[in-house]
Amino acid sequence: MSTASTDRVTIADIAVAAGVSVPTVSKVLNDRPGVSATTRARIAALLEQHEYTPRRPTTTGMIAVVLGELTSPWSVALVGALEEAAHSSGLGMILTRMRSSVDESWIDLIAARAVDGVVFGVVEMSATQKARMEDLGVPFVVIDPRVMQSTDVPTVGITHWRGAWAATEHLVNLGHRRIAMVSGPLDLVFSRARVDGYRAALSSAGISVPDDYLVETEFGYEGGRDGAERVLALPTPPSAIFAASDEQALGVYEAARINGLRIPEDLSVVGFNDVPIAQWASPPLTTVHEPIDDTARESVRILRQMIDGVRVSAAVELATEMVVRQSTAPFTRN
Repeated sequence: MSTASTDRVTIADIAVAAGVSVPTVSKVLNDRPGVSATTRARIAALLEQHEYTPRRPTTTGMIAVVLGELTSPWSVALVGALEEAAHSSGLGMILTRMRSSVDESWIDLIAARAVDGVVFGVVEMSATQKARMEDLGVPFVVIDPRVMQSTDVPTVGITHWRGAWAATEHLVNLGHRRIAMVSGPLDLVFSRARVDGYRAALSSAGISVPDDYLVETEFGYEGGRDGAERVLALPTPPSAIFAASDEQALGVYEAARINGLRIPEDLSVVGFNDVPIAQWASPPLTTVHEPIDDTARESVRILRQMIDGVRVSAAVELATEMVVRQSTAPFTRN
């Protein structure tokens, strides 16, 4: 054991001594399946030898919310919904941000405040960060994980693929055949799901997708504007654009204005999320409704169960639906 005798032994130290991963030690600590009897016995013996106990504080009635960013309309809506859900469950809430894979200030805050549980939103933890979280022994739920999670991590997401299909199908049903997409970063699992839904809907309608009709950008106004500028400058520009977020869709609005195009007369636009700005846009934005309030309530409900000692291993997927407003219209030009 590399840790000095005066230092507290961590779950990472136990993993090194046993020659296994931190998640394997966690499975033994939490009596989860997936560990052989021999390995389980070896880990249990080391835990007993070093008198290891998880850093579980007494109940504080507080949870933490950790997001990758805090300023987008989606994040603002989610934070408000989580606070309301936590309050309804008798819990207080603190909010912090994970700035990078090497940033551990958010873990320090969680440890200092001794929270009962954590809700993560669109973040990816490094191996070091995961080890520290395992050592703290704090239950957590992940909303829309950036990458696929192991089956024992509770997650709450939405029907990204089906929502993108519905958005694209809506445009196809209006007669559009030249439909471009401004997507989010494709290293995100849910971004890829939205792109796959878009492609599948077009394929089902017998419409091929030119490579330059799909533009990958960041989820933001500037990304939507710049991505739309690229496709609108093509020799054969699209008659409709599906943006992977409402914020991107507002950027598409700006690109249309710069190019002298009217929405929806010259260009139909569909977004994704249905945050408040979708209704305030001019014209009001047709979009895919994401049940943010339900996502927050379900995440807090699952976390509450885990805090109360109930073993939870769930992947919840909530349904999306189309909200048709004034940014889309039938295609009437050749």
